[in-house]
Amino acid sequence: MRPIFIMGYMASGKTTFGRALARKLGVRHIDLDFYIEQRFRKTIPEIFESEGENAFRAKESAMLREVGEFEDVVISCGGGTPCFGDNMDYMLQCGLTVFLDTSEECMVRRLVANNRRRPLMAGKTEAEISSKLREVMELRRPYYQKAEFTMSGDKLEDCGQIEESVTRFLSEVVMSS
Repeated sequence: MRPIFIMGYMASGKTTFGRALARKLGVRHIDLDFYIEQRFRKTIPEIFESEGENAFRAKESAMLREVGEFEDVVISCGGGTPCFGDNMDYMLQCGLTVFLDTSEECMVRRLVANNRRRPLMAGKTEAEISSKLREVMELRRPYYQKAEFTMSGDKLEDCGQIEESVTRFLSEVVMSS
């Protein structure tokens, strides 16, 4: 099986959906940010702080290509992964790409509820989170929209919704093959 790359903005449901999809397919799930942190023994914010964004993006591209060579894998990408270098072209070439197009309201709700886990959003008000999200999505959406499949990430709130989303996605993939 070719790798399946899940993409979308922060709090769009990439890891939740990716894990559930991998479990349903009986394959390995890799969260690219976690993979990078394990590999370099630093958190993403630590890499940004000590080495800068360009160094992080170089590491991210290298690790994307490493995990993209694995067989039978679902990869949840970082929010910016498709938007830098030729990462999107690489994913389109070697795997199946999925954009979780999640509503602003849903992502803001998730970010407000979990903003301590997300350094870029920590300490921001709901209005500030919403404004930042709109600004970044305007830049990233053209990359995300190159994905072969687009599906809503809004309905990933409980086990039933997650299962239904995975089943719907798998039926779409089979129908398009």
